[in-house]
Amino acid sequence: MARPKSVTQIKNTLLSPSLTSHFEVEIPVPTNLRGILGTNQEQLNLQCSEASLPGSSLATTEIQNDFHGVTERHAYRRIYDDRIDLTFYVDADNYTPIRFFENWISYIVGETDRDDLMNTNYYYRSQYPDEYCANQGLKVRKFERDYGRSIEYEFIRAYPLAITSMPVSYEGSNLMTCNVSMTYIRYIARPIHTTGINVPTPIQQAGFNIGGFLANAAANLVDSAVTTVTGSDTAGDIAGTVAGAAAANALGIAVMQGPDGVLRNAATGEAI
Repeated sequence: MARPKSVTQIKNTLLSPSLTSHFEVEIPVPTNLRGILGTNQEQLNLQCSEASLPGSSLATTEIQNDFHGVTERHAYRRIYDDRIDLTFYVDADNYTPIRFFENWISYIVGETDRDDLMNTNYYYRSQYPDEYCANQGLKVRKFERDYGRSIEYEFIRAYPLAITSMPVSYEGSNLMTCNVSMTYIRYIARPIHTTGINVPTPIQQAGFNIGGFLANAAANLVDSAVTTVTGSDTAGDIAGTVAGAAAANALGIAVMQGPDGVLRNAATGEAI
């Protein structure tokens, strides 16, 4: 039965969508590859500019005529996507993502001696899967702007399957990216519950900025006046701090004083 919806219900339902730009990726390194792939993992994780949340489907078997004229499909297993595609920005210092995944793939197929690769009779001898698979650690985490809601996908027994060719051109310069496909046997989806962070709206932030400007002006004015009258910079500083805090509180801004003696907005941490 159709029921009327209030404007508030519609706004709460439709005007708070999840945004695709809030995510992070963690790239694993198999234990016995850490010496070979040694790289800045945090930098590599941050360089991942594009990923995809995985999908899956059910494999079914068709059963006919258990009931007259009825065809049924019964599920018997789950089928996962065979790969996840990741895109990385390439840094100009070390070409970090290219070197990282090239070394990983070289280890998989046994390219340990670069000089032997020049031999026309060279042959490949691949490692055992347990040697090059990352049993755990490849993660894609999708979160929201307040960091309070997220879902994490962890991929089991992952390793790089392909590095896509990267075109270069004398035409207009663009950011260089490295596209990598990683395969896995399955993934595990976990919801993560954390305490949200109050992110101010643009209007609230503008109010904080104006309030901080006014509080800072009041503090400087009192500081200058007291210093002139008393001839003491210390007295001026104390009076200015008190005046700035009083002005901020009057404007509805919670303030705190850090170890550096600077008044800061308690909500944002920004100096007033």
